[in-house]
Amino acid sequence: MGFTPTETIWFNGKLVPWNDAKVHVLAHGLQYGTGVFEGMKSYPTADGPAIFRLDAHLERFYKSAELYDLAIPYPQAAIADASLEVVRVNRLEASYLRPVAFFDAGTLSVWTAECPVTVAIAAVPTGKYLANADAGVRVTVSPIRKFDNSAIPAWAKACGQYINSARAVNDAQRRGFDEALLLNSQGLVAEGSGENLFVVKNGGVITNDKDASILMGVTRASVLEIAKDLGIEATVAPISVEDVLGADELFFTGTAVEVTAIREVDGRVMSGGQPGPITRRIQATFNQAVRGQLPQYRKWLSFVNQEVRA
Repeated sequence: MGFTPTETIWFNGKLVPWNDAKVHVLAHGLQYGTGVFEGMKSYPTADGPAIFRLDAHLERFYKSAELYDLAIPYPQAAIADASLEVVRVNRLEASYLRPVAFFDAGTLSVWTAECPVTVAIAAVPTGKYLANADAGVRVTVSPIRKFDNSAIPAWAKACGQYINSARAVNDAQRRGFDEALLLNSQGLVAEGSGENLFVVKNGGVITNDKDASILMGVTRASVLEIAKDLGIEATVAPISVEDVLGADELFFTGTAVEVTAIREVDGRVMSGGQPGPITRRIQATFNQAVRGQLPQYRKWLSFVNQEVRA
């Protein structure tokens, strides 16, 4: 998922040219990973581009920042408006947005009290996160464990914690897989390197919860609601490796991957090596919802042309 530069980035309260959005090499966030971020998407709709679940993403952004004593110097409404503005001024339809807030240069000490906070929002044309997503992806159970909530709360989206994900997915791709499945400290399944996991069994879906050391995904929550609306039983419960290998279908959810089928786990073919019927139903409904084609889900859309109301 490379990116194509756009004209401007929202940077500390104003739009600046792409190449001018710079920080110092001694930024605390670069040295120690002390920052938080979000991944959001805008989609084309009949009423112009709209950002999916903008409010939910920014609520998590601010909660993550609070956990790390990082005071974002703008109210949430201002960041929401800035996100819409970045899509609008760069004339984007389908785009990926990256709000980030981090401690900037101020000290080489681990503590952060002396550091100013920098906030930026970039938006780029959407690319595919996983190259084989349409046909379903091949995953491996990673030898690299997910960190425990008692050390770093996985429900928050902090910059530094993703070094754990990078190790796992780099290992998986070196071994020829598309993605990794990480186990938690209890030996149960946590999530992918950047995705939540759903197991399909006997016509219902199962996903795990906060105590499994997972990010509480916005797309995950949306899919749980979609499943219930479709009459598909949705259960939140721990997931074991045996549950994964014995599943009828498996799929990932996340902003970048949306709803992506898993067709193979460590050489074991799932659902005939293609997206299964439950996955396809949820995937199709999600794809319609994000594009404003289903009235009941327009509440999830923030339109870039703000005169449009859900």
